[in-house]
Amino acid sequence: MFFFLLSSQGFHLSGTVTDPATPSSPELVCNVSVSFDRCKITAVTCTCGNKDIFYCAHVVALSLYRVRKPEQVKLHLPISETLFQMSRDQLQKFVQYLISVHHTEVLPTAQKLADEILSQNSEINQVHGAPDPTAGASVDDENCWHLDEEQVQEQVKLFLSQGGYHGSGKQLNLLFSKVREMLKMRDSNGARMLTLITEQFMADPRLALWRQQGTTMTDKYRQLWDELGALWMCIVLNPHCKPEQKSSWLRQLRRWNSVDVCPWEDGNHGNELPNLTHSLPQGVHGNQELRPHRTVFTRAIEACDLHWQDRHLQHIIASDLYANYCYHDNQEGSLFDSHGWPLWHEHVPTACARVDALRSHGYPREALRLAIAVVNTLRRQQQRQLEHFRRHKKELLHKGHTSITNMEGWVGHPLDPIGTLFSTLTESGRAGDEGANTCLDLSDCSSVVSRAELQRMPMQRLLGDGESYVALAVETALIGLGQQRVMPDGLYAQEKVCRNEEQLLAKLQEVELDDSLVKIFRKQAVFLLEAGPYSGLGEIIHRESVPMHTFARYLFTSLLPHDAELAYKIALRAMRLPVLESTASSGDLSRPHHIVSVVPNRYPRWFTLSHIESQQCELASTMLTAAKGDSRRLETVLESIQKNIHSSSHIFKLAQDAFKIATLMDSLPDITLLKVSLELGLQVMRITLSTLNWRRREMVRWLVTCATEVGVYALDSIMQSWFTLFTPTEATSIVATTVMSNSTIVRLHLDCHQQENLASSARTLALQCAMKDPQNCALSALTLCEKDHIAFETAYQIVLDAAATGMSYTQLFTIARYMEHRGYPMRAYKLATLAMAHLNLSYNQDTHPAINDVLWACALSHSLGKNELAAVIPLVVKSVKCATVLSDILRRCTLTTPGMVSALQSRRNSGKLMSLDKAPLRQLLDATIGAYINTTHSRLTHISPRHYSEFIEFLGKARETFMMAHDGHIQFTQFIDNLKQIYKGKKKLMMLVRERFG
Repeated sequence: MFFFLLSSQGFHLSGTVTDPATPSSPELVCNVSVSFDRCKITAVTCTCGNKDIFYCAHVVALSLYRVRKPEQVKLHLPISETLFQMSRDQLQKFVQYLISVHHTEVLPTAQKLADEILSQNSEINQVHGAPDPTAGASVDDENCWHLDEEQVQEQVKLFLSQGGYHGSGKQLNLLFSKVREMLKMRDSNGARMLTLITEQFMADPRLALWRQQGTTMTDKYRQLWDELGALWMCIVLNPHCKPEQKSSWLRQLRRWNSVDVCPWEDGNHGNELPNLTHSLPQGVHGNQELRPHRTVFTRAIEACDLHWQDRHLQHIIASDLYANYCYHDNQEGSLFDSHGWPLWHEHVPTACARVDALRSHGYPREALRLAIAVVNTLRRQQQRQLEHFRRHKKELLHKGHTSITNMEGWVGHPLDPIGTLFSTLTESGRAGDEGANTCLDLSDCSSVVSRAELQRMPMQRLLGDGESYVALAVETALIGLGQQRVMPDGLYAQEKVCRNEEQLLAKLQEVELDDSLVKIFRKQAVFLLEAGPYSGLGEIIHRESVPMHTFARYLFTSLLPHDAELAYKIALRAMRLPVLESTASSGDLSRPHHIVSVVPNRYPRWFTLSHIESQQCELASTMLTAAKGDSRRLETVLESIQKNIHSSSHIFKLAQDAFKIATLMDSLPDITLLKVSLELGLQVMRITLSTLNWRRREMVRWLVTCATEVGVYALDSIMQSWFTLFTPTEATSIVATTVMSNSTIVRLHLDCHQQENLASSARTLALQCAMKDPQNCALSALTLCEKDHIAFETAYQIVLDAAATGMSYTQLFTIARYMEHRGYPMRAYKLATLAMAHLNLSYNQDTHPAINDVLWACALSHSLGKNELAAVIPLVVKSVKCATVLSDILRRCTLTTPGMVSALQSRRNSGKLMSLDKAPLRQLLDATIGAYINTTHSRLTHISPRHYSEFIEFLGKARETFMMAHDGHIQFTQFIDNLKQIYKGKKKLMMLVRERFG
């Protein structure tokens, strides 16, 4: 709540505004003054000290109080009028009282003015009269709303410095919205405010940093620059803009445009497109040069060449009734169509920029009229293109390639032409008749359309029978989305194409389809299929044409309930992705002879390819879902997927989707859809067989699950052709193992005959895999063949054949342990000896993982008998040089009698322990002692004091082994004496040796 004390003098309002006290702040008294001129507030001051772009609450409160309660405000004449009515004595009294009340503030100024007035030659005496701040401006002076320029600059600078954090991007967008609001109210401050904003954007230090580092600006920041460029386009296209204003803006835009860090329109890649005015009907030439890099201001600079003086254009925007029903539409540049409705031939984005400018500057009805003319032109052009293609169809299809008819697509275009038309048409109903009586006053309505002409025109809105603005908007969106256009350069430009397409589709999805709209959908779908190079869904498209997957999915779901055949035709045609086809023709990048074109020769990288492929996958999934229960449709969709989708991950997703749809809990499995799922899974297996894929194991497991659902014949089939689908390891460890599991047998309800057939296929697979990759598949093959003697023997022989060359000791030990576990100790022994031949343990590998296998092999040999142990010990001596391991083996061999385990303490066994003085243990003992001697010398070569105690313990273990020999004490003593002699320089260590061993 505010309390006021105010007065009004001439064009100046002043007052005291009291802001009452609150629990958190004391009472605040503010002195406020407001100057106004011709219904605009032109200056404000307030002592509250609040700094903001917008007026403070006290200024707003004072102004509203004056508007709502004018009788409470005492009005005074301008001060100059009051002074004129005073006598000399009154004037002197007035001045002296003024100085007395404010002597500290005004006395110096008063004395200075008095001195100047009394001086005959002073400048003040050369001017007639004196200024009066309460009298208002001259009628010829510019008048505009007050704008605190300094605060605008500070606020924008602050928001930019926050780098998109703390909601700064949202605040900047609000500023842009404020500019648009100003333009709509025809407030001249709109351009002033945008100039201030632009200056701060251009001064952003990050621009130079990004340019130096070669990095890109953030996507949100990039979008702010886009909006900046679009707003300048609106401003320079102001139909009421004075020539001197436009010239000033042009100089300003060129200055910004020439700065090195000025952002490019397409992000970080320049393009060479023709000037947007290249096909203007009024014959404007202006800046026709090609620019290597278009900046965000280039289009606004080019738009300065545009004008609104074309008589046909003036007729279009001035009246709903402008038409010519006797006109023959038989020319390329006809002014009217076959219905007599006006057309407007201009570069489409430029024409739509005019529409946006009219809307932005508060002329909604004029914008609507021009939008309808542009859409009618697009529809007529579309029909002409269809007729042209039909005449030349045979010739074009014979060539096998097509041309791109539009290098600068409308969807994703910086000026968003289709979005502008759609918004203008859909908002017309909500806007009602706002602005219906507003004329642009390019001259006046009567001079644009004469009374006689008005009388001859029927009262209609230039729409077809039963046609609505919404229907026109929908058709416009379909035309734009279906246009064949080249994929632009650069990541940002390509992302913008995707984003703009999604925005348009989101708007379309808000429209409820009725019969009239379904009719439009059918009409446009047929055109898209038959329009050749003009359509992104034509029979042949260029390799770099923007894909139609997202758009086609929307068309498919919209048309499906009304015309399924047409819906599938659209979706299937859209499935292609020629940029990934290695054999695709590069095509002809030139346009047909009758279309103006300047085309660079380049093949850009598709930065959004992963997104495009995911959209292609979504389209295919949508068709699969819709085709459930229809075997003919499913077969067609499957063929399309296999032909057009090249990403294994996406095909796998489709296979999973089809499987889920086919096996929904609330219905019986759809066997046709299950077969589609299996076929897709098989394709994934073939694609990823020879490439690395981190999901490969998951894919293989899923395929077996899918084949199980399809039936036993599917499982048998994948095992019969395993070599085209799986690696040997996958085939044995996952496929065959899963097929042979009890869960699979129970799931399929197999009888004994079926089980045996499946098991036979699994064994055949296992043996083939073992032959191909014995290292990784032998063990699985043995496991799978356990129940078939012949197959098991075959697998064992494969292992023996591969042991000499192709298998490691680890693999052989693993299989040997398995053989022992299955009750084949002699075969296990044979494999263990083969494994030992591949092993080599050096003196310092006392923690090697193979040690347990060596100990196990020796224990197995010992348990089988003296002959087996005698045969394995030479292999151990040859392969193992580690003293501690050898001593461990030696002790184990002396604890029990050979053959005790296998003979189970039979009476034939003598029960005598093996002698260390005879073979084979004597050989092992000598090798162990030799290993300790060699290891000792090796350790002493690079020993450090911190390892002395550990070394002494090692010698202690060595002594235990030495003592196992009959002359061990003598050998060890000689060994120690040699050490003391050889390493006498290591005094501290040798002292420890003497203390322990003498």
